[in-house]
Amino acid sequence: MSFKSDIEIAQEAKLKDIREIAKKLDLNEDDLELYGKYKAKVDYNLLKNGKSKDSKLILVTAINPTPAGEGKTTTTIGVADALSRLGKNTLVALREPSLGPVFGVKGGAAGGGYAQVVPMEDINLHFTGDFHAIGAANNLLAAMIDNHIYQGNALDIDTRRITWKRAVDMNDRQLRFITNGLNGKANGVPREDGFDITVASEVMAAFCLANDIIDLKERLSKIIIGYTRSGEPVTAGQLNAHGAMAALLKDALKPNLVQTLEGTPAFVHGGPFANIAHGCNSVIATKMAMHFADYVVTEAGFGADLGAEKFIDIKCRMSNLKPDAVIIVATIKALKYNGGVAKQDLNEENLDALEKGIPNLLKHVENITKVFKLPAVVAINRFPFDTEKELNLIKDKCKELGVNVALSEVWAKGGEGGQELANEVLRLIEEGENNFSYAYDLDIPIKEKIRAIAQKVYGADDVEFTSGASKEIANLEKLGFDKLPICMAKTQYSLTDDQTKLGRPTGFKITVRQVKVSAGAGFIVALTGEIMTMPGLPKVPSAEKIDVDENGVISGLF
Repeated sequence: MSFKSDIEIAQEAKLKDIREIAKKLDLNEDDLELYGKYKAKVDYNLLKNGKSKDSKLILVTAINPTPAGEGKTTTTIGVADALSRLGKNTLVALREPSLGPVFGVKGGAAGGGYAQVVPMEDINLHFTGDFHAIGAANNLLAAMIDNHIYQGNALDIDTRRITWKRAVDMNDRQLRFITNGLNGKANGVPREDGFDITVASEVMAAFCLANDIIDLKERLSKIIIGYTRSGEPVTAGQLNAHGAMAALLKDALKPNLVQTLEGTPAFVHGGPFANIAHGCNSVIATKMAMHFADYVVTEAGFGADLGAEKFIDIKCRMSNLKPDAVIIVATIKALKYNGGVAKQDLNEENLDALEKGIPNLLKHVENITKVFKLPAVVAINRFPFDTEKELNLIKDKCKELGVNVALSEVWAKGGEGGQELANEVLRLIEEGENNFSYAYDLDIPIKEKIRAIAQKVYGADDVEFTSGASKEIANLEKLGFDKLPICMAKTQYSLTDDQTKLGRPTGFKITVRQVKVSAGAGFIVALTGEIMTMPGLPKVPSAEKIDVDENGVISGLF
């Protein structure tokens, strides 16, 4: 049997004019800024018009990702289409893909099969230029820092303690550590520097957590770029950079309206990674979705230990949002992989390996239902070679935790394949027990907040802090940043900080090697393991397979 690729399915689809999609949300052409026929920006100031709906927010998360794939974005889009088929006024809210993974490991990142947001090629490549604007704002600040030093350094910035890096939206390990300002006085002051990938920039985090342009400007002004020679923090506001940075982001701050293959409206906006940032689409896009639709389906990056934890402890806390139901996506293949089966053998029935891998799923279920106290359903992204015995084993184990399992076949069938899942979500919203809670209180010390996440969410015995991390925590507490939430930077592949430990490890400790404040975003970042803010390309990057023909038709985006 031959399957069409994601891009072939997307290119064969008959897209509706974006103005027709907007009408489903009671938006007219005057409310849109058109980017061709199939994309538009929507002004967030429309949030001020009319009464907001009593909208239901559905969060989609997953087990720890594996090479076998889980299909979280595909499920998010498919269940939104399924709700639309049930007559519900539904909108899906997603992040924009970063060019790093698109040309690196993943290829396209707009869903898959018959559950995609389109135009798929545009969304994956440049889109409406939001990421370029974020990179430009980041690099404007970097340029103003070095110019300030060159022009006399009135703020007495210590060039050895500049924490602000330049950014580019590409996996480029060569730029992690550089030396610049070389070859004479006219070219600046020589210093060590480096690049982050744009999605790891604090500008991206602040952009996605801001409520409007004034809030964004305030957040940008608070960004700490480094320290003076006497140890005092220096901010973007002191450099008078925040106004110009916000001006660069004025249009990018407006959410992008596109559609699914079945014509369900979709906001695709913002894109912080969940392993090194908070991993959610913008607060503005989510709030606008809830303003215009009755049901909003959104996702948080990677597994529930990263994306969902940050969605709840950071995004929900800052924006007063609360999920009404949570979908936890898993595949039988991925669970068998967690149980020790080699990738090439995952299509064979193996109940023993499945039983060994299921605890990873059950830990994420416990996190959602017992730590965050939200109603949840497990969505099994079904493949043709999954057996009834394997499916029943998962159902039995989840039922022990009081959670139902619904099959999802949206990759092959679109919204039709998500009906069972959509109906269970609707039941949870009406009947599920929702005693929404955070993993920690903001008033406890920084180390205790980190320890709460590690112990409650990861299942760690304890947390070890390097001397450098402990010193920086003491400094942040002295500077008055002790009441901020925590953004853990951790491998996505394991509940631990060691990506090789699959399943549900026990008897481990999390090591925090570095801590830094993102004062503009409004959180403290704790870096663990070998996590990096500038990824590299794999041995055979996806870019080698991507091409365009004489008619401008793109291929290779999976």
